Amino acid sequence: MSYDRYLAICKPLHYSSIMSFKQHVYLVIFSWACAVILPAISISLICFLDFCGSNTIDHFFCDFAPLIKLSCSDTSTVEFEVFAQTIPVFLFTFIYIIGTYFNIFLAISKISSTVGRQKAFSTCSSHLTVVGAYYGTMIILYVTPNRRQSLKVNKTFSLLYSVVTPLLNPIIYSLRNKEIRKSFSSLILQKL
Repeated sequence: MSYDRYLAICKPLHYSSIMSFKQHVYLVIFSWACAVILPAISISLICFLDFCGSNTIDHFFCDFAPLIKLSCSDTSTVEFEVFAQTIPVFLFTFIYIIGTYFNIFLAISKISSTVGRQKAFSTCSSHLTVVGAYYGTMIILYVTPNRRQSLKVNKTFSLLYSVVTPLLNPIIYSLRNKEIRKSFSSLILQKL
C-alpha cells in the first residue's frame, strides 16, 4: 500500500502504466509465496523438536514463543532461524514503508495549496496509523529476544496485533469518509 500511495502522490502521471494489472498479479503472487514459504521453513524445523510434559499452551493461540517453551529439546536453531527471518520480513519492509512515506511527505510539502496538502496527507494518514500499530507490536514481539519478555507481555502484544489492529483497521479507514466522520461526531455530541 505504501508503494501504491507513493506512486499515486509522487508519480501520478505514471501510476497507471506502472501499476498495471500484470503488476498487481506479480505483487499478489509474491506476497502469497512469501506468506507460504517463509513460515514453512519454521514449521518444518519445529516438527523436529521433541515435546514432553505438558501439552497445554498458555496463550490465546498457538504462537511461536509459548510453543517453543513447551519443547524439551534444544530450540536454539529454530529460534535463530525465526530471528534471522524476522530481520528481512519485518524490519526491511518497515524501513521500505518509512522510506516511501518519507518521499511522500517530501512531495506533499512541495504542494502549494493547503487543501491539496491536506487531501494528500489524509490519503496516507490512515495507512500509516495502521502500519505503526501493526509493525510496532510485531517488532516488539518478534525482533526482541523472547527471554526478556514475560508471558503476560507476550500475550498482550499478540492480542494487540492479532485482534485489536484488525478490529481498528476498518474504523481507521472509515473515518476518512466525510459522511461517517459527520455521523460519528454527531453520535459523540449526542452522548455528551
